[in-house]
Amino acid sequence: MTAISDDQVKLHFRMEVDEAGWPPASVESLWAVDLGDGTVRLANTPWFVRGVASGDVIRVRVDEEGVRWAGKVVQASDNCTIRLIVLKDGGSAEARQTVLETFHRLGTTGEGIEQFRMVALRVPPSADLARIRKLLHHGETKGWWHWEEGCVTAAWTAADPN
Repeated sequence: MTAISDDQVKLHFRMEVDEAGWPPASVESLWAVDLGDGTVRLANTPWFVRGVASGDVIRVRVDEEGVRWAGKVVQASDNCTIRLIVLKDGGSAEARQTVLETFHRLGTTGEGIEQFRMVALRVPPSADLARIRKLLHHGETKGWWHWEEGCVTAAWTAADPN
């Protein structure tokens, strides 16, 4: 779980919902640190937003009600966002925790959410990208999870074992 401090603010992202109703909301709110210059640094890993990762610096627009809305990424963090829907054991809390611990040993951090049987991973550039990718493919083949790339880097793409 991400620790929240007094200097953190909520940053809101608008999202397109597809015909199947995914993602399950049209807005995702994430914690960020206000950098005081019209930008924020994202402080947690997105569940649904695409194209951003924890640590990215993002331009902000504040509306008339004081709500902070995400604009463009002005400085990428070199972190990746990888999301899994855990199928093993019905996506139980224990199964999600096992997924988090397994990927943590390869250098990631992350969180699980019960409602969607999901795990969101922050994959820093120092993580074992090749082994993470290999494990993601292996687990999908075994029926343990489905996974997607929410935000990736050139280093992530270059580490593809296939």
